[in-house]
Amino acid sequence: MAEAVISDTAGKKLIEIDISSDTVCPWCFVGKKNLDKAIAASKDQYDFEIRWHPFQLEPNAPKEGVDKREFYREKFGPQSDRMQARMTEVYKKLGLEYNMSGLTGNTLDSHRLVNFAGKQGSEKQHKLMEELFLGYFTQAKYIGDWEFLVQCADKAGVEGAVEFLQDPNNGVNEVKEELEMYSTNISGVPFFLINKGKQKLNGAQPPEGFLRAFEIAST
Repeated sequence: MAEAVISDTAGKKLIEIDISSDTVCPWCFVGKKNLDKAIAASKDQYDFEIRWHPFQLEPNAPKEGVDKREFYREKFGPQSDRMQARMTEVYKKLGLEYNMSGLTGNTLDSHRLVNFAGKQGSEKQHKLMEELFLGYFTQAKYIGDWEFLVQCADKAGVEGAVEFLQDPNNGVNEVKEELEMYSTNISGVPFFLINKGKQKLNGAQPPEGFLRAFEIAST
């Protein structure tokens, strides 16, 4: 897969970041936002190569989509309302409005598209993840809706998304291989593997957590 290289000048230390994430994981979006802040704060010290890898929180979720609120109430019970309130506050601090309207469902097609985007350059892949997260978490877009996926691809500059998605077999084996490679020893997401494992971070770290990890992983 092509790599996202965030770089201004040569000669800086390299930070490689492999991120395991699901496109319907709200903390994964928080983690991305905090990572982006850490990168912006340290871009004079480091070059960055970023790659996104699939993880499925609900691999058996229906492809046709189900009501998001009902799905989480059934999964988490009374706790779901407290979780929603918590996420609403977390997103508010990021300048975002957390939206629990709309549908949720199987994320395989979105992962196929993310993998496809990475082959065109992971800067596009990184941008695509931003668009997918924004749409799903703040605009009530359905992660399994091809029209939404194509719109996100267009915004990220990914070419050929329509033709790629039309064949449901495109990219499936590659996604399965990455799931096996990167998800086998992970209990949850987001998960950040930095410089081939010199640092491993679980969860949506604050920017300061990423900055510490960059420092340790670069020595």
